[in-house]
Amino acid sequence: MATSETTFEISDVSDGRFSFLGLPPPKALSDVWLLSSSLIFAWKDGWFIRVPREGGITPPNVWGSWEGENMQEGPSAVKTGTSTVGITFDGGVVVGADHRATMGHFVANKSVQKLFKIGDNLALTTAGLVGHAQSLARTLAAEVSLFELRRGDSMTVKGAATLTANILSGRPHWVQLLIVGVDSDGGSVYSIDSAGGSIPDVYCATGSGSPYMYGVLEDGFSENMSRKDAVALAARALSASAQRDAASGNGMDLAVITAKDGYVPVQQSEITSALKK
Repeated sequence: MATSETTFEISDVSDGRFSFLGLPPPKALSDVWLLSSSLIFAWKDGWFIRVPREGGITPPNVWGSWEGENMQEGPSAVKTGTSTVGITFDGGVVVGADHRATMGHFVANKSVQKLFKIGDNLALTTAGLVGHAQSLARTLAAEVSLFELRRGDSMTVKGAATLTANILSGRPHWVQLLIVGVDSDGGSVYSIDSAGGSIPDVYCATGSGSPYMYGVLEDGFSENMSRKDAVALAARALSASAQRDAASGNGMDLAVITAKDGYVPVQQSEITSALKK
């Protein structure tokens, strides 16, 4: 999109309306960029379309006419997809994620890492923008390591979830996360949204494939289930999402976390065996 030399200032966009100072808005179907402190608008075909400051993925568009009409939220130009799962069992937790990364309807990568070890007793799963997810994984791993060095003890699952929520509430990321782990209270699963909301549960699924996984989880989960049953349930849930969600698939990573052994990846042979039953 070309940039016009004509500049307009937006006087206010905080209440869902905007107006201009200086020259009147353009009447031709030219392309003009309008910058405010937090938003960028582009003039296109009689409308101002909000575009992201960061390139790559376009967030939900907001349209509004130059006459000051209320802006309306429209659909995102590009959507991301993923399937991740966390399940508690007697003595620990199982956590997993698929491998597929998408850009709209295009499969951009078939071997993306979405499951991260951030401590001997903690794991992170990510859905959303790959850059934001990888940055958070590095930050959390470093913060957990520093905590252990300073305190001489492992960070609790609730502490890791609170740390993550505080990071996201200060600067929201385009992600949906699971913080999963084991501490003195047993196994825990925390779902964390992009704005820092943190919710504990005995099992949880995130990403575009989560609706397909929840049917499997609701049917197969039971309190204090065995490690073997929890691994099999996680594998079946991720397999179900891969069959019905176009943005999920290309295999999966699973890991088991217990107080005795810590973070242990599940071998692909065990996953294959669980899916055959």
